Amino acid sequence: MSEPGAGRKGGRAGTARRELVENELYEHATRLFAERGFAGTSLQDIADALGITRPALYYYVKSKDELLAKLVTEVTNGPLDELNALVERDEDPVRRLRGIVEVIVGRRTTQPARFRLLIRSEAELPAELTTAYDESRRAVLKVIAGVVDDGVRAGRFRPVDARVAALGVLGMCNWVAWWFHPGGRDTAASVTDQLADMAVAALVRPDGQAPEAEGPAAALKLLRQDLDHLERILDL
Repeated sequence: MSEPGAGRKGGRAGTARRELVENELYEHATRLFAERGFAGTSLQDIADALGITRPALYYYVKSKDELLAKLVTEVTNGPLDELNALVERDEDPVRRLRGIVEVIVGRRTTQPARFRLLIRSEAELPAELTTAYDESRRAVLKVIAGVVDDGVRAGRFRPVDARVAALGVLGMCNWVAWWFHPGGRDTAASVTDQLADMAVAALVRPDGQAPEAEGPAAALKLLRQDLDHLERILDL
């Protein structure tokens, strides 16, 4: 790999090159941290893996702590930014839910090692990174729970606890990082589609029970129907 200062180009070409190098940097750092541990990996090791000198590496990152912070930010804030954009542009709760699964599973299938490294390194994170990571996790959960709650209020989803449902969806998506193997029997697209279908099927009302209108009144009407059905089953 050539030195970053040699023939550096401005504009979009330079930005694209930097993003490519940074992504390769993250991949090598993730692999080395996983193999040798954070303490057992030096910046020289990472520079050697990249095929550049250590001074050239400083153009992208100044220390291991900064590199770890960039990895944590990329793993946590990347999906959060995408989820917020998704919620902003689409008001349909079912499409939102599918989109949420597509965003998170897409990240876990393309960058599984980064997520696994983050989970394994939680106890070693500096206090400020731990705080930032916890805040991002809570923010992601809040977005998902909000989508579920909107769907329940609109009568599109069954009357469930939104937080519990959000935890279930998020756990299902995150677990992909541990069992999905690129090039294996399942493709990323097929896994994403199936998990999105499962998330929707777990929450959406059965056919024929969609509300005639939206809002709390419509949701309350469907809830009364569910209670009536339950009483008939229990013969109350």
